[in-house]
Amino acid sequence: MAWLAPWSAVLPSLAALAVFRASAWACLLCFTSYEERLQICQIFAGLDSPDLGKCEEAFADAFKGLLDTEINYEERGQLHDAFTQMTHSLQEMAAAQGSFRVAFLHAAEKMQKIILQLKEVQACIPPCGLQEVTRRFRCRGCYSKVCDLPLDCPVQDLTVTRGRQAMFSCTVNFQLPKEEITYTWKFAGGIRTQDPTYFRDIPRAQGYLARIRPVQPTHRGTFSCVITHDQRPLARLYFFLNVTGPPPRGETELQLSFREVLRWVPQETEMIEPWRPSLGELLARPEALTPGNQCLLAAIVALASASVTVLAWMFFRWYCSGN
Repeated sequence: MAWLAPWSAVLPSLAALAVFRASAWACLLCFTSYEERLQICQIFAGLDSPDLGKCEEAFADAFKGLLDTEINYEERGQLHDAFTQMTHSLQEMAAAQGSFRVAFLHAAEKMQKIILQLKEVQACIPPCGLQEVTRRFRCRGCYSKVCDLPLDCPVQDLTVTRGRQAMFSCTVNFQLPKEEITYTWKFAGGIRTQDPTYFRDIPRAQGYLARIRPVQPTHRGTFSCVITHDQRPLARLYFFLNVTGPPPRGETELQLSFREVLRWVPQETEMIEPWRPSLGELLARPEALTPGNQCLLAAIVALASASVTVLAWMFFRWYCSGN
């Protein structure tokens, strides 16, 4: 029968676990350890008392009302401190030989009042986003949870006339952390989509506000804004920009003039040659008598006059030598 000795030590622990299983995962189990609860009952009932199991059962039953409790995740530390204080108070009452049934009920009622005074859990705000401010702690399971909403927000459609201004505001209707928030803008040209494989980064776009002016047909497509906190995405917003209508009249006239200049400049460049006017053109076109042309005309007159003088002198000498 020696082999039964180890089991005799294990059975009380298994029995205690079975007792607490009735209210498994209640707040009592989240914020107190099994050793702490067992020690309290041992002080109340005694180490080997037949009432030890009854004490543990009464302890679990008193806190069944907190089984489905949900609290604001930020208040988790305060509730843990409250349970720690409760443990110390129960140990003092047990040492004073008080009734464990009365003590447990009183402790559970007091804890319920403390929970009601905690900051309330914020409601989820649809339709999208990782909303950390709504994170809650659930006593049924001792875990935290945020709203079960997708990161991708619905696509917002925006129609803008060509040449006008388009503006996108990357804002959400839930509270964001105050620090380390970044905005990353991307663009998928010519398509309305939420598929990340179609998007390319827009390096110069920063901040929550993006503006395009003037809008051109090449801007048609889906713009995406990713909100991140400490490199963790909180939401992805999408804006589909549809560009319609002709450009404004003033812009059309300016563009036509610009195209005429572009067509005219190369032809003129190819046809431009230095202008060398004749004497008749200089005399027939007074507007051609620029300062440069006037100097040229004076030089021609002086050369002609000198030539006539030389010819007259040579003719005179020839005539004299003949006589």
